[in-house]
Amino acid sequence: MTISSAHPETEPKWWKEATVYQIYPASFKDSNNDGWGDMKGIASKLEYIKDLGADTIWVCPFYDSPQDDMGYDIANYEKVWPTYGTNEDCFDLIDKTHKLGMKFITDLVINHCSTEHTWFKESRSSKTNPKRDWFFWRAPKGYDADGAPIPPNNWRSYFGGSAWTFDETTNEFYLRLFCSTQPDLNWENEDCRKAIYESAVGYWLDHGVDGFRIDVGSLYSKVVGLPDAPVIDENTKWQASDAFTMNGPRIHEFHQEMNKFMRDRVKDGREIMTVSEMQHASDETKKLYTSASRHELSELFNFSHTDVGTSPKFRQNLVPFELKDWKVALAELFSYVNGTDCWSTIYLENHDQPRSITRFGDDSPKNRVVSGKLLSVLLVSLTGTLYVYQGQELGQINFKNWPIEKYEDVEIRNNYKAIKEEHGENSSEMKKFLEAIALISRDHARTPMQWSREEPNAGFSGPTGKPWFYLNESFREGINVEDEQRIQTLCWLSGRKL
Repeated sequence: MTISSAHPETEPKWWKEATVYQIYPASFKDSNNDGWGDMKGIASKLEYIKDLGADTIWVCPFYDSPQDDMGYDIANYEKVWPTYGTNEDCFDLIDKTHKLGMKFITDLVINHCSTEHTWFKESRSSKTNPKRDWFFWRAPKGYDADGAPIPPNNWRSYFGGSAWTFDETTNEFYLRLFCSTQPDLNWENEDCRKAIYESAVGYWLDHGVDGFRIDVGSLYSKVVGLPDAPVIDENTKWQASDAFTMNGPRIHEFHQEMNKFMRDRVKDGREIMTVSEMQHASDETKKLYTSASRHELSELFNFSHTDVGTSPKFRQNLVPFELKDWKVALAELFSYVNGTDCWSTIYLENHDQPRSITRFGDDSPKNRVVSGKLLSVLLVSLTGTLYVYQGQELGQINFKNWPIEKYEDVEIRNNYKAIKEEHGENSSEMKKFLEAIALISRDHARTPMQWSREEPNAGFSGPTGKPWFYLNESFREGINVEDEQRIQTLCWLSGRKL
């Protein structure tokens, strides 16, 4: 391959040329009929993934966790959640992946941990504990008329309500931008950063992983002082904290430091790739993150195209958009890399997004297949590393007409509760919320993988198992691996006869 000096982005790298298949372990394949996917279940389907043409797998968090946010609340970075198997099961999975000529990427969730992590347990034990400053603790701003403590600022959690939780052990609040059991780690504290690198990064590098997908990697650097956010949504007292938490003042320094840790740790010549959620950023900021000469990230996920049609004030509200808006947003994924030493990603689905055919196409029986093919052609024609989410290869669609009680996601449950308390169950705000989640909820992507049309569990679990989450009824309509492989074989045979 010829590399043009005017286009350093053409320098070959394995992670530029890879096709990455993302696995949500809870919902991929249950090997022991307990209703949960697991490490052995993933191992049993690696050949299937390889036959699709993927050469890299990214496995969502499989670490020990209370599962308040499906494993994104980690209690021990160095232990596999027992429901998924043992550490040895995971090491065997990594080894088998490599034997098949594939790469293994794991999730790196280090903006926050679980309240069950020993670091937080120590931190909350007293105001003088050495790990107190590993998290963001603040005294109440005051007390309301009923004597309830008032949070230190007006920041809103991504999962609804205040971004602060009051802890009666020391009568202070701790910051948690997500779930109340996901306290934010204080990256300003050097000892905290070193512990993160050693436990969450170094341990898995030592056991052979080829890279990391970095969760909410733009949020580590908060503006000093944690001031009130500007009021942009007058409909609630809690405001988005993005101006003070996203792409903050030391974020590039932190990523460079972590990148150096990775390069220093690996002694066998592996080139470690990193891909990070950066949510929203200018092209110039994206270049800073992904420039090869800066040693921060290999590539990043931008949200502009998946957020089209949602309100910037509150994502679970839909707003009108036109095709040109989506086309412009899609271009933001990769246009900044031209003529640079940067790189990009291409994706439409993941564990945080609904099914793309429903979201951006037409999922009716008449048009589902053609919509899926059109979106597939679009994806492979763009510039960047291609990411495919489990079930996307089947043309999976959103589930239909589910009542709120069937939703599992903590983001949905918490926002539902917050809207109900602030505005009422029959309010216009609640109506907008329910309309939005029917289209864009994360739960649409988290239903168990559909391996066959076998009742009642579509081959995810055995017929006597009870899956942890409801199945999408579409497995009865031919959207499953077995039926689609049969059709593929018949088409291939027909083609040979012609």
